[in-house]
Amino acid sequence: MKKIPFSPSELEVVGEHVSVTSWAMMNPLPKYNTPITPRENFNAALRRDGSVMWIPTSADFLNIESRVNLDHIARAEVIDMGPPYSDEEKGGVDMFGIEWVYVPQVGGSMVKPGAPVLEDVNDWEKIIKFPDVDAMDWAAAKTLNAKMNETERAFKASFQNGLFERLISFMDFEGAALAIIDEDQKDAIHALMAKLCDLYEAMFVKYTEILDIDGIMFHDDWGSQRAPFFSAATCSEMIVPYLKRLADFCHAKGLWFEHHCCGKNEPLVPCMIEANIDMWHPQIMNDIDMLYEKYGDKIIFGVNAGVGMDATPEAAEAAAKALAEKYAPNMGTKPIIMSAFGAPPGLSSHIYRYSREILAAE
Repeated sequence: MKKIPFSPSELEVVGEHVSVTSWAMMNPLPKYNTPITPRENFNAALRRDGSVMWIPTSADFLNIESRVNLDHIARAEVIDMGPPYSDEEKGGVDMFGIEWVYVPQVGGSMVKPGAPVLEDVNDWEKIIKFPDVDAMDWAAAKTLNAKMNETERAFKASFQNGLFERLISFMDFEGAALAIIDEDQKDAIHALMAKLCDLYEAMFVKYTEILDIDGIMFHDDWGSQRAPFFSAATCSEMIVPYLKRLADFCHAKGLWFEHHCCGKNEPLVPCMIEANIDMWHPQIMNDIDMLYEKYGDKIIFGVNAGVGMDATPEAAEAAAKALAEKYAPNMGTKPIIMSAFGAPPGLSSHIYRYSREILAAE
């Protein structure tokens, strides 16, 4: 394929990307004079065919966490084109009727403690009331968020409360951690997980009907700062079949599948690969260099540039240059995403410039 030489004119600002209105952290982002759109560039990275033109950053993505899903209100993370929620409006019941309490000091919510709705997973069919997906106001969500279809960034719909997180919401953490290894509850967990997949698949389809999304980001935290919550064997047996079902469902619909998974989960990366996950942004307590070398040809990792908001312009540019020189030469076979969360101003444009120059010259 013929390479397009880099031109400094590509860094001219030609407008603003579509940005959400309900989330203060999602500030308007400049649109540059790039030869292809960020969406097209990320799709090229996914294909691993050598056509990617720069290292994508998380600023190249647009995310929706629609208020049509009560989970996002309960979890205090509504990201859409509606008005922001006040602290008093955050929390409340999720789409299963589980009550969450917003904690302003941490900017998030937790299930109201001390009263799990499920003591034994064998009782789930009698106790757990699944939401009616068709009864959710998808028409209102379509109207509210129509502007997002104009985006040139990679567009994803996110889901809070994945498979293990959902079990935690029903049972509290201790109950869920014990149930997932309890031989007397395993069959019931398999049945519950399959039913959850029915729900999520129906919601994925609804999103594709109302918005021009490219992918799904699925939240399911698997670990603490020090270690995973469960072994790779348990994960492979109890979670992977259902996560793979969801990932395969998305792939069949032409969507990519991103796993949002906090914690030191590097021992579980083989499980992510087994589940056909396309992308994971590890937190910095994980050995990202090891993961990239060992698994980078099978899953796309998010990589942190190692500088914060307080970095000097010179330090930010130097970090961007070093990251580009390290990863850009292998973007055709081992692509990465650079995490722009908490990054200093201008870092993404430096990543763009240095990686574009390297990839254009190959």
